[in-house]
Amino acid sequence: MSSNNPPVEQVKLALEYVDSCNLPTTWANFRMHAFVEPATGKEHIALTLGDVADGKPVLARIHSECLTGDALFSLRCDCGPQLEMALKKIADEGRGALLYLRQEGRGIGLLNKVRAYHLQDDGADTVEANQRLGFAADLRNYSLVEPMLQHLGIHSLRLMTNNPRKLSAMEGLKVTVAEHVPLIIERNPYNDRYLNTKVSKLGHMLSPEL
Repeated sequence: MSSNNPPVEQVKLALEYVDSCNLPTTWANFRMHAFVEPATGKEHIALTLGDVADGKPVLARIHSECLTGDALFSLRCDCGPQLEMALKKIADEGRGALLYLRQEGRGIGLLNKVRAYHLQDDGADTVEANQRLGFAADLRNYSLVEPMLQHLGIHSLRLMTNNPRKLSAMEGLKVTVAEHVPLIIERNPYNDRYLNTKVSKLGHMLSPEL
């Protein structure tokens, strides 16, 4: 499956496999695989369920870390609910993979994310806040996905995402996306503007509610 956007070219990052273990969760008993970037020491993980190396397209989510949403249950974004929905979908199917990339705040880091939230409290949207801090709207590097998938023996994805840039990045990495699976989360008064900004400025495939 090809996106309508040109492939995203990104600097390739080296990644090394460390170890694996079992990870029982509310949804299923996953296998957790740990990876590290030798150049930075940054750590990433993948969760797998079932036989993902059988050559068939794998239901998958490429999820960037969001401490506030994933662990602190923030209502300002859709990250935590997307993470939970993806794990539940994989568990319901009995097979799949979730790649968890440590790229907080679309790549600006946790402390700068707090600064960006302060700017949003004062009226900026999520893109404007990053730009006022001197960052691009999205600094994430998806080249990490390639060595993770190679290690796991995954050759084709049924990718759960609303982000066309992520689809374009997979195309640039020559990662086959056999199917695009939307991951739509219920809105709330705290994330409504955030989601509309993702549609209008980042091109996310959501229905805007203006």
